Amino acid sequence: MRIHEGSQGGRDGAIRRRYHLLLLVAFFIASCAAPDTRHQIVISTREQKLAVLDRGNLMTIYPVSTSKFGLGDWPGSRYTPLGQLEIARKIGDNAPPGAVFKDRRRTGEIVLPDSPGRDPIVTRILWLRGLEAQNTNAFTRDIYIHGTPEERLIGMPASYGCIRMRSSDIIKLYDVVGVGAAVSIVDTSLASAIPGFVTPGTLAIR
Repeated sequence: MRIHEGSQGGRDGAIRRRYHLLLLVAFFIASCAAPDTRHQIVISTREQKLAVLDRGNLMTIYPVSTSKFGLGDWPGSRYTPLGQLEIARKIGDNAPPGAVFKDRRRTGEIVLPDSPGRDPIVTRILWLRGLEAQNTNAFTRDIYIHGTPEERLIGMPASYGCIRMRSSDIIKLYDVVGVGAAVSIVDTSLASAIPGFVTPGTLAIR
């Protein structure tokens, strides 16, 4: 009986070691995932629009809301930063539209668009990291591109520093861009910021 238990324990230990090794390999592969150099996001605070580019080619444009307080990156401010940034983290895989996030964690609540008196972060989060001196505080200030239930205000400055989108739009954007994708926030028109800009008309993300 003891011999049997020992051999069974040995097999169980080998299985556990193999399982842990597989977990380590999966973690290593995930941590070494190549950054998204294919896509770029350009946000015009002047036009309250967000453009998505694929290898420099314009894919689509979404309406957004940037800060109602102004532009900048001072610590503790509620401004939208300008300049070159990148997507540092993606949060919200498979969350339903309107899913509420607090401190980047789902609360279990779902809020419908334009619910009276409600203004949480919903649906998806693209957490931005600044790459320049003028936006170096963006990550610690928790500047996101995220969904909002205040969809009636999309297209005008209405946020507390983040870039807000309709839930349906942030889901599409989230599914296309990856960590490391470049984000440019400008106080000019999209036509001025994007070389060869042509209004996309009915172009949509594929």
